[in-house]
Amino acid sequence: GLGVMPSIVCSVGEVLNMGYVVAREKVTSTFKMQNTSTLTLRYSIQLDSLSPTRDKDRQRIPSFITSSLQRTEFVGTQNYNGLSVFSIFPTEGEIGAGKSQDFTVTFSPDHESLYYSDRLKVVLFGKEIAQVIHLKAAARDHPMFVEGGVPLDVPVESLAVTLPTSSQEALKGGNVLPLTLYYKTRQEPVKSVLLILEYIERESSPAPAVAELKVGSIQSAQFASKKNVEFSFDSLPLLQQKGFTIEPVKGTVERGQVKRIGVSWVPPADFRVSCSCYSTLLLKREACAS
Repeated sequence: GLGVMPSIVCSVGEVLNMGYVVAREKVTSTFKMQNTSTLTLRYSIQLDSLSPTRDKDRQRIPSFITSSLQRTEFVGTQNYNGLSVFSIFPTEGEIGAGKSQDFTVTFSPDHESLYYSDRLKVVLFGKEIAQVIHLKAAARDHPMFVEGGVPLDVPVESLAVTLPTSSQEALKGGNVLPLTLYYKTRQEPVKSVLLILEYIERESSPAPAVAELKVGSIQSAQFASKKNVEFSFDSLPLLQQKGFTIEPVKGTVERGQVKRIGVSWVPPADFRVSCSCYSTLLLKREACAS
């Protein structure tokens, strides 16, 4: 006889990030899998969120408590309605020798969360795991989003209220100044983003501490009439007195696009390392028709 090794080539890597979606809408993404072996491959698709042992696996202390804040869970937030937030079609079948198969992944969140995730496995002949893809996505109630800063929450949803690390604790250990940005729209309450900038003193010309924010706009059927979104910062004079610089201070983001905002900090001459102060800044966002 002749032993043949089954092999496939997938058009995506280890991670398939489907980006941001407005909650209660859906988005699809496709990838291709090619059979590069000389025999017909019988495949099935498995999601970790639908694993029969998932409830047993969750009966443990979350990793963000036992080890670090690093998010290592493959199965993250899921829908409140009990349905899987990710779905794939087809889920099983055969791929002939030298042939390929297209797969469609659908992301349909029913509430806002940044931590939707799952793990997809391609299993051949019911035994061999040929491909593993980490699925990731996020949902917002409003088509505007802000990325960046220090995580102020945990990736596991709970009924308890989780308090973020205080700015006082973040200051321990040197010339570190936290910058808290509050942002809102007319439709949603104020949210906060925490940037921590660490300045290192050098003998030569001082290099400012730098950080970056991303302001993006989601393509949405609900807000199809609003083409662009404007943003601007308030309280800039007070911020500049403390050594902060923001560029740009206002702008426009088109649907489906992301704009980067640079934040830099050089301590003013009267800054004392031992002082425990921080600054806040308001980021306003407003949709516009043109």
